[in-house]
Amino acid sequence: MPADPIEVDPGHYNVEFENDKVRVLRIRIAPGEKSVMHGHPDNVAVVLTDGRVRFDYPDGNSREIDIHAGDCEWQASGDHQPANVGDGPVEVLLVEIKPKT
Repeated sequence: MPADPIEVDPGHYNVEFENDKVRVLRIRIAPGEKSVMHGHPDNVAVVLTDGRVRFDYPDGNSREIDIHAGDCEWQASGDHQPANVGDGPVEVLLVEIKPKT
């Protein structure tokens, strides 16, 4: 199981809502800060602020992207370590889809 961001990085991740179908996380990362390696199930990210983020992956690859307030993006499950490489704070709502039981 991938590391749960709420358990390994509660300084950047807060649960806003949870039920048996979804968990909604609020992610806040200040400029120059980074999270730790963790994972998410399939999810939808709703970007609340403009910024630039770098994602490092367990296989050693990384990518940097610009994000814009109002963007929504589907993301498949996986592990990553995000870092705020922009000039301002980054804030995102992440809607994690729980697997059917």
